[in-house]
Amino acid sequence: MSTASPARAMRSRRSNLAVPGSSPKMLDKARSLPADQVFMDIEDAVAPLAKPEARKNIVAALNEGGYDGKVRAVRVNDWTTQWTYADVVEVVEGAGPNLDCIMLPKVQTAEQVVALDLLLTQIEKANGFEVGRIGIEAQIENAMGLTRVEAIAEASPRVETIIFGPADFMASINMKSLVVGEQPPGYDVGDAYHHILMRILMAARAYDKQAIDGPYLQIKDVDGYRRVAGRSAALGFDGKWVLHPGQIHAANEIYSPRQEDYDKAELILDAYDYATSAQGGAKGAVMLGDEMIDEASRKMALVVSAKGRAAGMQRTSTFTPPES
Repeated sequence: MSTASPARAMRSRRSNLAVPGSSPKMLDKARSLPADQVFMDIEDAVAPLAKPEARKNIVAALNEGGYDGKVRAVRVNDWTTQWTYADVVEVVEGAGPNLDCIMLPKVQTAEQVVALDLLLTQIEKANGFEVGRIGIEAQIENAMGLTRVEAIAEASPRVETIIFGPADFMASINMKSLVVGEQPPGYDVGDAYHHILMRILMAARAYDKQAIDGPYLQIKDVDGYRRVAGRSAALGFDGKWVLHPGQIHAANEIYSPRQEDYDKAELILDAYDYATSAQGGAKGAVMLGDEMIDEASRKMALVVSAKGRAAGMQRTSTFTPPES
């Protein structure tokens, strides 16, 4: 694995925009869109004959820049194909300093993540890049990957996200009724995903990674996108893929804390810091308005605060210490 493991920043990834590397026009348009992350695709969105040209397009786009404020990722092909090593070598050697993460699809074992880590380390050393800076995003798209998701999350300090890939996953477990769009009477589609999402979420949280939900294919059905995104956001996921600019606003809204929740979280942190200080009486539990807050309250507030800060939210309230 990598010889250096710098502290990985908790980047905001509410909206993860997929952009085919074969389209210079779409790569250019992505610069102006308000997505938190842009991932340039060399895998499913690019035909086999177009992959070499897609690599060149992506290198040119990354080096040209203009993606300020966005996480810049590239999805390479999976290790079972003949394209992966060339994807990684050409993109990282060509644009490594302007790249934040490599997304590895269809991850089935921890060893596949380790192999990518090793290749990245060799490229970084050979080119004088900072070793360990480029992160890895691991996409879980089949039954084998899900059964080993904890080991995958732990496989490398480079891993930043665990991503659910629903379409390939449904095919891998022969989820026929959902593949063909048939829903049995009284059956909630969300029930089919609950175990999968929770398994990914638990693995991500156990190893301090972000959990990202996969795409919603009906790109014009924004209400449907909101419904599905709301499900994973309620569980605690950090963001979701967007396949169309029309989905970006919904993702950014759904995976951000509400303003009132963010303000309350910041107030709890300030109030608890004051209460536990010598000036505040070194108390372990205090009242904030009508609510008792303690260390558990602080931990919950930290989660909301971190998401709000990463999303660039500004608080609209301030804490005033009580008069002694």
